[in-house]
Formats: sequence, C-alpha cells, structure tokens
Amino acid sequence: MSSNFQKTVLASGLVSPHQWDYCLRLLKHQILSTQSKGEAIDEDKILRSILIEQRAITEYQAFQLADGKIKFRLGPYVITDFIGQGGMGQVFKAVHEIMGRECAVKVLPLHRVTDETLAGFKREIRMQAKLDCPYLVRAHDAGQDGSVHYLVTEYVAGMDLRKLVKTRGPLSQEEAAGILMQAALGLAYAHDEGLIHRDVKPANILVTPESIAKVSDVGLAGFAADLVDDPRAGKIVGTPDFISPEQYSTPLQVNAASDVYSLGCTLYYAVTGKAPFPGGDTASKIRRHLEATPLHPRNFNTDLSEEFVDIIADMMEKDPRKRIQTMAEVAARLEAWVTPDVPIAQTTITRGPWLAPPPPMLDTGLGSDPGSFKPIPSRVPAPGEESLQDTSFPSGPASTNHASVPGTAPPPPQIYLAQEPTQDPAKMPRTMLVGMTIAIILPPAMVIGMILGYLLASRV
Repeated sequence: MSSNFQKTVLASGLVSPHQWDYCLRLLKHQILSTQSKGEAIDEDKILRSILIEQRAITEYQAFQLADGKIKFRLGPYVITDFIGQGGMGQVFKAVHEIMGRECAVKVLPLHRVTDETLAGFKREIRMQAKLDCPYLVRAHDAGQDGSVHYLVTEYVAGMDLRKLVKTRGPLSQEEAAGILMQAALGLAYAHDEGLIHRDVKPANILVTPESIAKVSDVGLAGFAADLVDDPRAGKIVGTPDFISPEQYSTPLQVNAASDVYSLGCTLYYAVTGKAPFPGGDTASKIRRHLEATPLHPRNFNTDLSEEFVDIIADMMEKDPRKRIQTMAEVAARLEAWVTPDVPIAQTTITRGPWLAPPPPMLDTGLGSDPGSFKPIPSRVPAPGEESLQDTSFPSGPASTNHASVPGTAPPPPQIYLAQEPTQDPAKMPRTMLVGMTIAIILPPAMVIGMILGYLLASRV
C-alpha cells in the first residue's frame, strides 16, 4: 500500500514512470537488507534518499514533498531549489523542462501583488531585457502562471559578495579589486545605456567559484533621462548601508556618481567585513552618510595599502562633484591591484536548520505554513563587543583631503600594545630595576628584613 509520501511524489509529476519503477526496486532491496540487520525501517526516508541519489528529485523538492507540496512548475520551468529573497520577491532555482537549462526565477509573492508592485516588477523585466553584458545578470524570459508573475534570469553558481565575506571574512585588496573591477565594468555598461542602478550593494554582486562577478537585481534601477516619469522618482530607494548621500538629499538628481559611491561602500565592506556606518536605525545611517566619516579601513584590515584606501576614499566623497565620476575610471584604478590567477570563491554555505519556503504557487504569506520551521534568531552582540556607533574621525587638517575615508593613517599599534602586561626593561624606572636586582641576589628572609627595617626607620 502506497504511503502519503509516495502518493505525493506521483501526484507531483516530477518522477517519470521509468525512474519510479527503478527506485521502487532499489527500495525493496534496501528494505530486505535493513531487515536482515534487525534495524528499524522508515520506508519513506529510504525512498527519499533513493530518489535524491538517483537525481529524480532534489533535496529541496524532497522536503517540500514530505510537507505535502506537489506544485513545482511555473510555465515551462520546474522549481528545484530556493535561492533567496530579492528586492522585489523570492528567487528560486529552476530548470527549463524542455531545454534542460538551469536558471534563476524571481517571482512576485502573491500577497504583495498590487498595481504599484506589479508595475515595478514589469519595469524591472523591461530594463533587464535591454542589457547584455558578461558582468551583468542577463534576463532570459518572463511570464505569468495563473496569478504568479515571474522573471527568468541566468543562474550564477556561487554566492553573493555579502555571503562570501560573511563566510570567509574580509577579502584581501587584490581579491576585492578583482571582484569590484568586474562589477564596475558591468555598471559602466549600464551607465552607457542610460541606466542608473540605485541599489548597488554586496548582496547584488554575485561571485562564481572562478571569481567572475556579475551585478544583479536592477529592480530599483531607473533611466537617468526618465526619472521624472519613474513612479518611484523623488522617493528614497535602495539600502541605507550603501546608499549615496544625494539619494537622500536630492533624489531627482541621482546619476552615475551615485552608483560610484555605493560601489565604494561595497568595496569598504569587502575589505573590512563592516558596512561604513554599522549599527543604528535608518535615520542614524542617513545622518552619517550625509555628515560623518567612516572609520579608516585599516582599523579592520592592516594589510591594506594607503594607495588602495585612497581609491575607496575617492569613491566615497560626499560631494558628487569631487567623487570619481565614472565606473570606467573606477575599473581602471582597481585594475592595478588585480591578480586574476587565484580563484577565491571556493566556499560553500551550510543550509540553515529551517525549511525553505514552498514553491511560489503555494505561497500564501510569510509564516502561514504551520509545518515550516522558524529561523534561529540572530545572536545579539554582547555589551562592548561592537563599538562602531561613533564612526567619525577626529577633525583636523589631515582629514580634509578625502571627506569619506581620510588618507591619514589609522591609530598606531602602540595604542593597543600599551595594554599588554609586559614592559620594556630599558624604559622601567631605575629604582624598580635596583629593587628587582636585590630581590634576585639576596635571600627572601634578608629582603623582608630590609623592608621592615626601612619601614621602622621611616617612622622614627
């Protein structure tokens, strides 16, 4: 008699009759083998493992099938995995049912479909369809399945820059230069097409295991000539940690230099592991982007050269007129630091212990599925562990050359060395040296007697 899991697999249509018969034969063989050892039998668990090993289904599909989900198709695309949450919706990995080509499918969640969000989603599709550059994620297709609207793009194996830094730690200046130079070339192409990204950040730079970088998610982008017609024109869009000051102060006047600033913040993050202005709420971040200066990058990565830090400073100038003006110039300045021989993204991320979201056809809103696990809360830093709330530099002449990241050197190492318990004997007071010498040469009883005699004599 078939179990509920087996009925669900058959109802999904993911497994062909030939695959199903073969997997059932393997199941019978493994059941007999397990029974001969006297071990407990979980038939569905064994069948799930067999189906995954035979590549009839993916691990993501197996978990969703065990949860009773049977719908995995969007038009001609079969959902195989969950990638993440994008600016405009959830992103799934999929395979074209006929062509067999892997791709990424971004869907607009059902509970977010409004006239405004649908217009923005269609705008994103049209914008991305205009771009064809090896350093930008290409759009392949778009469509609608029932009430679900989706955009199909190329699938980029690897991870985004944010996850890469979170997993590996800050990158070297050579590694960061290689990735950010490619991103700059992609954005230079977009700018030449009249497109301003407006949401450049680490999560929107995808890095392959071969260290090829591609800029993704143009959902907040806009054509500079059409900002007046953009329904989001005049509104603050983007991510507070990486957004340019003028996107707050003069949002109708953003241009290519705004993306340069955001890419500078991204480069800062890549080599330090910190956003330029971490902590605080959105209002605090806005104020600091407008007025404050981030901590010198060498506070977090002492291997950085001052020449490399100057590039970050020139990208993060608060006045757009003083900032590097084009992405082509950014790429040219970073090229001197690029060492293309060493792939850096050979890193994998372990899945979290909670269930991935269901396929989009069954998405009824966050938290609506009682069978899904809840994410583990992020760890709250202990008091004193994070001391980056005040990120401004001391004022002074040395900090005027680069308003965003001054060229002055970070605090000298001896500030920290002064807290060490050891001390240079040559700098000790002479009386202390004499006392230590007497204590070593004379017996302990004699030293104690001398101290008591001194104390008594001082009272007389």
